[in-house]
Amino acid sequence: MTTKADFPFLFGFRVRYAEIDGQGVVFNAHYLTYFDVAITEYFRDMGFDYVAYPRETGCDFHLVKSLVNYEKPLLFDTEFEVGCRCAKLGNSSLTFELAIFDKASETRYATGEIVWVNTHQSTHKTHSVPDSIRKMITAYQA
Repeated sequence: MTTKADFPFLFGFRVRYAEIDGQGVVFNAHYLTYFDVAITEYFRDMGFDYVAYPRETGCDFHLVKSLVNYEKPLLFDTEFEVGCRCAKLGNSSLTFELAIFDKASETRYATGEIVWVNTHQSTHKTHSVPDSIRKMITAYQA
């Protein structure tokens, strides 16, 4: 069972009224937004300049897989945290494992997986993840 302690990075949120559906539960698509924000903040926390990366390398990461496992309803005004870690460093891909937890407890609302592929922006072909990013992630998660 995945717990908060399994993640080197947690980022906090509060469910806003605009994010709930008619049932009072967070609309399913917002979970992917939470995951996306958590991954962005994970990179920011480790000092990676995501804006400079495409400009300097001609490459950028493309989403190729997103998976959400909904476990418990996430309700309006709930304070929660999204745990993020890079679970796999492939040749040209990064696989992120994510989980949504109650801020004050170990209650888990959802888990997920996001896969990015490093792609050269002019050729649209996959490109190896640079060693500098590999080292940054490995050191951050140590």
